[in-house]
Amino acid sequence: MPKLKKYDLEGKELEEVNLEEKLLDVSVNSQLIKDYLVAIRNNARQWSANTKGRSEIAHSNAKPHPQKGTGRARQGCIKTAQYRGGAAVFGPKPKFDQHVRINRKEKRAAIHYLLAQKASGGNVHFLKLSSLKTPKTKSVSKFLKAAGIENKKILFLCDTESKTKNDREMFYLSMRNIPKTHFLPVTSFSGYDIIANQELVVLDSAMNEFMKVLGSEK
Repeated sequence: MPKLKKYDLEGKELEEVNLEEKLLDVSVNSQLIKDYLVAIRNNARQWSANTKGRSEIAHSNAKPHPQKGTGRARQGCIKTAQYRGGAAVFGPKPKFDQHVRINRKEKRAAIHYLLAQKASGGNVHFLKLSSLKTPKTKSVSKFLKAAGIENKKILFLCDTESKTKNDREMFYLSMRNIPKTHFLPVTSFSGYDIIANQELVVLDSAMNEFMKVLGSEK
């Protein structure tokens, strides 16, 4: 049974959190994971690249020089691509709606599997958040160093309860200047967020929601 560690902001190890084996025993087709991640990246694209063709260029249609007698290659007009300010040949145009629909059950299965992989590898940590009266980046840095995860890509997961709003905001202000760190609600992250970060840190106020994402019934 994998044991994940819980710390306080001072970096002191408070306890070990045991996860049930059944939560991490997930079998998912690798193609499902790939399709899910590719869909996320495709849906993030704007598809707004736009270039002008010859009919859209505001230039004269006159020939730049006579057809014969100059020894130069024939030219029809200065709107063509070889001239500065000319049109793009087969350039990109705004696409129609390219959104890829993601099946809800497949999405949940993919996230569950990716989280299970992180937890099995010991890359999930829990943090007991003490009340911060003022933002202190030094406190968060101290915790990261004690946990052995400094200088890594880290995703902090928080809850969305109104009663913890002040503590959550103080913590965000404390960690936002640390390079390669991100902060998201536990209900809003995607599978791409999991694989794009090396370590996951779950605030203790979001533990129950995190366990539900893993499939716990408690």
